[in-house]
Amino acid sequence: MQFTTTSSDRRVSSRFPIEREVRYRVLNKKGSQEQGGGRTLNISSSGILFTTEHVLMPGRTIELSVSWPAQLNDACPLKLVARGRIVRFETGRAAIEINHYEFRTQGQKPLMANPN
Repeated sequence: MQFTTTSSDRRVSSRFPIEREVRYRVLNKKGSQEQGGGRTLNISSSGILFTTEHVLMPGRTIELSVSWPAQLNDACPLKLVARGRIVRFETGRAAIEINHYEFRTQGQKPLMANPN
């Protein structure tokens, strides 16, 4: 038996249709950072497809912060922070190839600001 692959789908990792809020920062050497938000459309171990209102140029380095659906010890909200390279942009959506990721706890917002 012989298996063939098509060149139209080069994915190595399975993609999961996870829709979560995402914040991003496009990183550059000059210090100014483009920022924005959107929603993930799907996630795999090697990449993330997400919506964006900005034009994001392929090849640039980006950091995404994704609100994660699970909680640490059923009490502490988590976020997935992934850094990688933009590999594709289509109107309204972009894809990154993940180079590094980690889970972080999300800080709790104070109920009342201290005026002093």
